[in-house]
Amino acid sequence: MSDTHHTPSLASARAPLLDQRTKTVLWLLAMVMLWGLSWPATQVALLSVPPVWLAALRFGSAGICLFIFVALRGELRLPPKADWPIVISIGFLQMMAFTGMGMIAMTTTETSHSVLLAYTTPLWSVVMAFLLFRQAPTHAQFGALAVGLVGVGLIVSPLEMDWSQPGVLRGALLLIGGAVSWSVVILHVRRHRWQSSPLQLAPWQMLLATVPLASIAFLTEGAPVGINFTPELIQLLVFIGPIATSACFVISAEQGRRITPFAMANFTLGVPLVGITASVILLGNQLSPVFLTGLALVTLGMGLAARAARGR
Repeated sequence: MSDTHHTPSLASARAPLLDQRTKTVLWLLAMVMLWGLSWPATQVALLSVPPVWLAALRFGSAGICLFIFVALRGELRLPPKADWPIVISIGFLQMMAFTGMGMIAMTTTETSHSVLLAYTTPLWSVVMAFLLFRQAPTHAQFGALAVGLVGVGLIVSPLEMDWSQPGVLRGALLLIGGAVSWSVVILHVRRHRWQSSPLQLAPWQMLLATVPLASIAFLTEGAPVGINFTPELIQLLVFIGPIATSACFVISAEQGRRITPFAMANFTLGVPLVGITASVILLGNQLSPVFLTGLALVTLGMGLAARAARGR
């Protein structure tokens, strides 16, 4: 009689516990969590560090980590001439302008408002595609834009924000300006013919953002000698820079290419949701019915914009 009990084969014993698709999803979920949590962490760090210096420290520390990481992979080299436009675009518009304006805005704006307004980039991509490339919106894109902008209007209106408070309205406009800057980068990324990988270019983009940010900080906020680098602040800076910026950039570059742009857009929709939830739990932000309505409309509009872009 044959033995009905079979010993697992060596091949099955060595089979990976998780397939590549599951690993990709888990890595991207970790990225979304870290990016979302970086918003309340930034809000706390701003109590001790001036905003432009914080932006410079973020990209300076993250850039050092990425230079080391890319060098250890044997891929560190100067960007080729054809890639310098995208290096300049991402370095100046996404990293310097988006982050710099966002951190200045966060000194007078609640975290929940900041993260949501900053991540309205899919809506402004529709507008900028028309203004820069005369790419007329489809009916679906126009509908998505209308829904999302109604939500934005609710959030920045006097019904939700107290315009009498100093810097509140300016902060909202800075966040929207940063989102518009990022949307231009998104359009550029879609059209750029890459010679190097995004990961190979990232250290140079961060260097390009850090130098002007540090210069502006020195001129407007003075030398950083007054910053008290307590152990708690150092932990926040390590999380904001090396972890939530450089590590997440590696995850985005390595794992994002394994899924479609539509799927990646859906993943990034989770960042403001995580950031808003964390701001409520960790910072005690209160979410009014007006804000929740605006949040629902903005999220719906961004989702519809991503779907419309996929169809197009």
